[in-house]
Amino acid sequence: MKKKLFAVLMSAVMVLGLAACGGTSEEAGQSGVEEQAGQGAAQGEEEQITLRMAWWGSQTRHDITTQVIEMYEEEHPNINIEYEFYSFDDYFTKLKTLVASDQVWDIFQLGGNFPMYMDKIYFLNEFIESGVVDVSEIPEAYLQITQDTDGNQIGLSNGLNTYGIAYDVDMFNEAGVPLPTENWTWDDYADAAMKIKENTGHYGSSGFTSSEFIAGCSTYIGQQGKVGEYAFFNLDLTGMGFEDPSMLEGYIQMRADLINAGASPDAGAEMEISNIENDFLVTGEAGMTWVAVNQFPTIYDICAAEGRTLGLAPLPRVTADGPSGAAIQSSQMLCVSQDSQHKEAAAAFISWFQNSVECNNVLRGERGIPVNNQVREALKADLTDGQKIMYDFVDLVGTFEVPEKINVLSPDGQDQVVDQYRNYIQQVVAGEITAKEAAEKTYADAEAIFK
Repeated sequence: MKKKLFAVLMSAVMVLGLAACGGTSEEAGQSGVEEQAGQGAAQGEEEQITLRMAWWGSQTRHDITTQVIEMYEEEHPNINIEYEFYSFDDYFTKLKTLVASDQVWDIFQLGGNFPMYMDKIYFLNEFIESGVVDVSEIPEAYLQITQDTDGNQIGLSNGLNTYGIAYDVDMFNEAGVPLPTENWTWDDYADAAMKIKENTGHYGSSGFTSSEFIAGCSTYIGQQGKVGEYAFFNLDLTGMGFEDPSMLEGYIQMRADLINAGASPDAGAEMEISNIENDFLVTGEAGMTWVAVNQFPTIYDICAAEGRTLGLAPLPRVTADGPSGAAIQSSQMLCVSQDSQHKEAAAAFISWFQNSVECNNVLRGERGIPVNNQVREALKADLTDGQKIMYDFVDLVGTFEVPEKINVLSPDGQDQVVDQYRNYIQQVVAGEITAKEAAEKTYADAEAIFK
C-alpha cells in the first residue's frame, strides 16, 4: 500500500519520545456513527474503510507502529490506515487544530492530559458490550486506569508505566558516587549530581523538560506527610490538595541550584534534546535522567551497543521513610474520535492493537508493559535485558504503598500552570525571583483554576 510520506518539523522535548517524519492523511472527518454498509457491501464485498491514526513518540515507536499497521491491513484488506506521527509538542499543536475543525483522527493517542480532549473522545463502552473490543484478558484494575470517575472506558491503555531515574552505572563509579537505592532522597540525588559534575565534568543529571511539573508538583507534594495525605489537586478536582505553598520550595531551589552549578543543563541546553534517544544521558554527557520507564529498554539498548550500562532507580523521596509518590499508571492510551465516521472499525483496531500476540511481538512493550494477560506472558519468554529491568522495576513500584484513591484526571487550565511553573524555575535560576516567590506564584496560578 502506498502512503504519501511527509516531513514533520520536530521541536524539542518531553520524556515520551519524539520523531522526524510521518505518513499523511487526507483530513476529512465529520462526526457521525459509522456506516455499516456501502455499495460494495451490498454486492457481497466488505466495505472499504479508511481510518486516520496519529501518535507521538521516538523513532523506534514510529517504525514498529507503522509495521503493525501494515500487518493489520494485510489481515483486513478492506481497511486502509493513513497515519501521521510527530514529536510530543507538534502532536498536540496539530491535535488542537483538528479539535477546532472537528477533524480529529479516527484513532488517536493520549496521555495524562486527556481530560482536555474529553469532548473529542468516543467511549468504548458499547463496543466492549458488543464484543468488538475484547477485554476478557485485561484485568479490571488495568481497565480502570483509563476510565473516568463514572466508569466510562475512555480508551485502552497502551501499557503499564511509571516514572524512574535512569542512570549511567560507569559514570557513577567513575565519580565515586554510591548507586541509588530503593529509598534514596532528593538530597541524595542532588548530591550525586553535584559530585558527578565535579569529578567527571559531565552533567550530573539531564534536564526534566516537560516532566518538571510531574516531578516538582505532582510527585513532590505527594511525597510529603503520610501516604495520601497531600496531593497537588484534591480528588474532586475542586481545589488544591495542600494549603502551604512552601511545600513546593525545596524542589524548586534544588533544581535552580543544580542548573546554576552546571550539574544540570540550562534552558538553552535543554532545547538540544529533541527526543529520548539524544537525551544527555544517552549521549554520555549526563549521569542521570528522569524517564518514563517504557522508554528505558530503548535507551538501554543504545547505550549497551556502546559498551555502557544503565540502571533504573525509583524516584527520589523527600524523606527516606516517607511516601514514594510513585504509582503504576497508563503510559498512554488509544482512543476513538467523536469525529470518526468509522467508530466501530477504529475500536476494532484498538482491540487488536492491545490483544494480538503477533502485533505485540513487534511492539515489544515499547509503550509500556502490555495490559493483556496473554500478551504479557508471551513477551516474558523473550525479553531483552532492558525489558527485564523494566518489568522488574514495575513489579517493585507495585509493592510501594499508595493512596487508597488516585485521580487520573486533571483540571482544565493545568497546561497553563505547567508552563508557568517551568518559567518560574528559570526565573529563580536567573535570580529574578526566589524559590519562595516561585512556590507562591505556582500555588496562586493553580488555585486560580477553580475561581
